[in-house]
Amino acid sequence: MKLAVINSGSSSLKFKLFDMKDESVIFKLNLEEITSHSDALDEVIKQLDSMGINFHDLDAVGHRVVHGGEKFKKATLVTNEVIKDIDSLSLLAPLHNPANLQGIISVKKIAPELKQYAVFDTAFHSTMAKEAFLYALPYEMYEKYGIRRYGFHGTSHFYIAKETAKRLNKPLSELNIISMHLGNGESICAIENGKSIDTSMGFTPLEGLIMGTRSGDIDPAIVLYLQRTLGYDVGEMDTILNKKSGLKGICGKSDVRSIIASDDEKSKLALDMMVRRVRKYIGAYMSLMDRLDAVVFTGGIGEHSSYIRDRIMKNMDIKNMFVIDTDEELEIARQII
Repeated sequence: MKLAVINSGSSSLKFKLFDMKDESVIFKLNLEEITSHSDALDEVIKQLDSMGINFHDLDAVGHRVVHGGEKFKKATLVTNEVIKDIDSLSLLAPLHNPANLQGIISVKKIAPELKQYAVFDTAFHSTMAKEAFLYALPYEMYEKYGIRRYGFHGTSHFYIAKETAKRLNKPLSELNIISMHLGNGESICAIENGKSIDTSMGFTPLEGLIMGTRSGDIDPAIVLYLQRTLGYDVGEMDTILNKKSGLKGICGKSDVRSIIASDDEKSKLALDMMVRRVRKYIGAYMSLMDRLDAVVFTGGIGEHSSYIRDRIMKNMDIKNMFVIDTDEELEIARQII
């Protein structure tokens, strides 16, 4: 069985083709700075043709879709109705869902006979209890407008949970871990009995840990104060919180490798703040579970920075710590078989 996985960004398209007999990668291609998803897919098809692989003969195509709201809780066969639903959720993920849809629509135009599936970043977190996902706002804001914690990086956290269960020779249904996806975007997830019970990202990917350019948790009144005293509008506040804050806001740099290599006071402060926030979440999530089997690091920083891992784990009495390379594309392929 040959399955393709497509991750469509606003200016990029990542394509990976798997032979699911042994989960091997037959072909992969990352295209950056694209202006048309259809043209990018044409390039993918051209390269597949040169290998003697007909795109139309694939068994299915899986797509990463960032936001599934409350409606989508598992891999879903794409229909015209599903396309409309994903589009309607673009209000919750304006930077991601429209781009994800472009990949789906491009495949539909070129190969309408192919089965397509959407796999949602939010789906893994659909098991959170109401006391975990609700905000202490007027309840009607949840009922009428869907204001709640959704969580993200779910495909990565789910993959990590299953791989950790294998390493511990334990059924997924009995696994309790804290999964940390640390990169330019970061989230941490408490997984109890193989299911997400809490996660740091919230209504949007802005909440939670201190990230490359995102603030993570702040007092919401700061936004009101800045708007009242400095006259910032909604767009300016969005830019500050998502693109000018986090590590970059503190020391002017967002790449952790560069920050570690610097010896100035603000670079040190930025790392201290980042590490402290992660440790704070670990402690909070440990208190939610009666047993912790392991903590697991993944993502660009989690996988490659022993310096950050050592600082986070310092003096923590935790039995098992694993570093596992995430593979969201493989997890998407597994979910659509």
